[in-house]
Amino acid sequence: MKKKYFFIILVLTIILLYISNISQIPKKIILLQDEEIKIKKLYGIDLSYTSDSKEVWKNQITENKKVDVKLLGNIKVKEVSVTVYPKVKVIPTGNLIGLKLYTNGVLVIGETEIITENGEAKRPYEHLDIKEGDTILEINGKSIDTSKKLEHIINESKGENVEIKYASHGEIKKGKITPIKTSDNEYKIGLWVRDSASGVGTMSFYDPATKKFAALGHGISDSDTGELLNIEKGEMVNSKIITITKGQKGFPGEIKGSISKEKSIGNVNQNTNFGIFGNLSETPTTLEKYKDGLEIALRNEIEIGKATIISSLENNKLEEFEIEITEIYEENNVDNKSMKLKITDEKLLNKTGGIICGMSGSPIIQNNKVIGVLTNVLVSDPSIGYGIFSDIMIKEMIK
Repeated sequence: MKKKYFFIILVLTIILLYISNISQIPKKIILLQDEEIKIKKLYGIDLSYTSDSKEVWKNQITENKKVDVKLLGNIKVKEVSVTVYPKVKVIPTGNLIGLKLYTNGVLVIGETEIITENGEAKRPYEHLDIKEGDTILEINGKSIDTSKKLEHIINESKGENVEIKYASHGEIKKGKITPIKTSDNEYKIGLWVRDSASGVGTMSFYDPATKKFAALGHGISDSDTGELLNIEKGEMVNSKIITITKGQKGFPGEIKGSISKEKSIGNVNQNTNFGIFGNLSETPTTLEKYKDGLEIALRNEIEIGKATIISSLENNKLEEFEIEITEIYEENNVDNKSMKLKITDEKLLNKTGGIICGMSGSPIIQNNKVIGVLTNVLVSDPSIGYGIFSDIMIKEMIK
């Protein structure tokens, strides 16, 4: 009997693994010309092209090409739409930049009790399913784009019920909440909110034809909630280095910079897990040797071995530093750890200890192509870190 149950559990586990693997295969795939589809799939799951059997499009740009996902060669379990874009030449930068991001609505970053004018403690939000990480979109039908506007409308209510519209994990919800009068003669709803975020990082590259840019190689999350900021708009500005703290084992270093309050040098329209994207309004500086641009490398062109990164560790100065690619994860499309690397340049190691906060976004060059962008540091050894494939970022940029 035990063997029977074990066999049933084993079969169910295998079925669940296959269902999970199939569900994780995206319904839409974007490729660069000549690029192969690289996705993780279990034994027995194959891609079957409806019009040909090739896994590479040669000299052909297509949109919405249908590909069947088949189990055991015959059973169709899913259909995938594939779009192929032409190869793009980009100009690698490595400039330190400042970013100012403004949320779509205001982000809830905490909850608190309200002490009434009579000294009672109340939580006016507790009957609602609203929590840290949610976004308040409207109050009484009026769009909320700043914390000051929210505060003004709540005070205007004079304690009358207000209708609140908010987003929670992609779902739009509505409810009513009664503002509470405090001992300071103000009305509050007990929610801490934030409407913007700012920081410094590195611009990776841009397309000289469209002026679209990519930066950071990872998204910007709220410091309180840890959630990726759902932005409505943003701007990129110049940044000036104030200090550099050298990284040590267990203590990541960082570049501390001031963000310019002068005119923006670009607009931000995407904050994704794979980076920050937008459009330039001014042409950034780059190394003279790369001013004419470089091709984005396909994954099968990336090699274990020597490469370089471009970073700015002194104001108005770009430098190229030597690194070594130690591991490549060709099938990884889910996070920004596409390749493992080690800083080998003695000048960089002496100055920063390796990879430090603020260097994220530094373009990685190998064989005269942009192969990726620096993203993460290994806290236990700041000389070791990760990079994201440049093809992932370019696909996000051209969407």
